[in-house]
Amino acid sequence: MKAIVFDLDGVLVDSMLGHYTAWKTAFKEVSDIDVDERTIYLLEGMRGIDLIRKVFELKNYHNGSNDSNQRVADQVSERKNEIFRDMLQSSPPRAYEGVRDLIMNLGDDCKKAVVSGSARKDVEILLGKSLGKEKNVFDTLITAEDSEWGKPDPSSFMAALDKIKISPSEALIVENAPLGVEAAHKAGI
Repeated sequence: MKAIVFDLDGVLVDSMLGHYTAWKTAFKEVSDIDVDERTIYLLEGMRGIDLIRKVFELKNYHNGSNDSNQRVADQVSERKNEIFRDMLQSSPPRAYEGVRDLIMNLGDDCKKAVVSGSARKDVEILLGKSLGKEKNVFDTLITAEDSEWGKPDPSSFMAALDKIKISPSEALIVENAPLGVEAAHKAGI
């Protein structure tokens, strides 16, 4: 393998419970929707706004016009980000045991990338707080802002490989979410 592409949440960093808690609170506060852990985990890897739209669809949530639904979706997204970022400051998630050693032992011959459906700001904070100086060993980061589509669309994985100039046959993806695994298969990795 010439490259390993890592998902972040639930793979490098034990952060999924924090994401779920933030989503659950934001949905309830803004739209009075109750979401369960299973739903959020199955949608893991989607860009936030896509996850919100999918939950609205699953819960048959309609708040008038499409513009009104979009405003509510934007409010849920903003509130989720506020809650999650507060968590990052007060009790940041930790890297899983052995992650630092694994990344450092891959050496310079193996390109390393992170592909996440999370916001760049959150990815950078998570990497910094959980991996410290080791966060700088990644050759590229692809986040929600870097892709028009979230997982299961393969474009974020393909963008990472393009940036590090590696073909799909030379790479391995480390992914925990069903939508991320689907994206990896679609990318031929």
